[in-house]
Amino acid sequence: MRNGRRTWQRKFADAFRGCSRAFRSQSSFAVHVTVAVIVVAAAAWFRVTAVEWCLLTLAIGGVLVAEVFNTALESLARGPGSRRHPRLRDALDMASAAVLVAATTAAVVGVVVFGPRLLALVGLGDCN
Repeated sequence: MRNGRRTWQRKFADAFRGCSRAFRSQSSFAVHVTVAVIVVAAAAWFRVTAVEWCLLTLAIGGVLVAEVFNTALESLARGPGSRRHPRLRDALDMASAAVLVAATTAAVVGVVVFGPRLLALVGLGDCN
């Protein structure tokens, strides 16, 4: 650090450490990443449009961002010297709700993008 400032290299290293920590410490984060990989593979297989790629990417990113913030809040709540407080429980529940909203929204995007293709694949619909 120069002049008390972190270098860009240090900032990126810290961010990657945070991602690694979230992945290793939260089973739900690992599940979301696994689902994201499956969605990306399905999108490639179905050859989705550029706009659909953007929608899927935003949906995946929204879920992962919500999960990282939720994990960060949980980590703070379990920090040294922290005591259980009703407001703390409320904050943790709201952070979990943010993940639920993001995941539900992502699922809707997935249904809109993949639903017609899956129906056409099983012969129950037209992909157009």
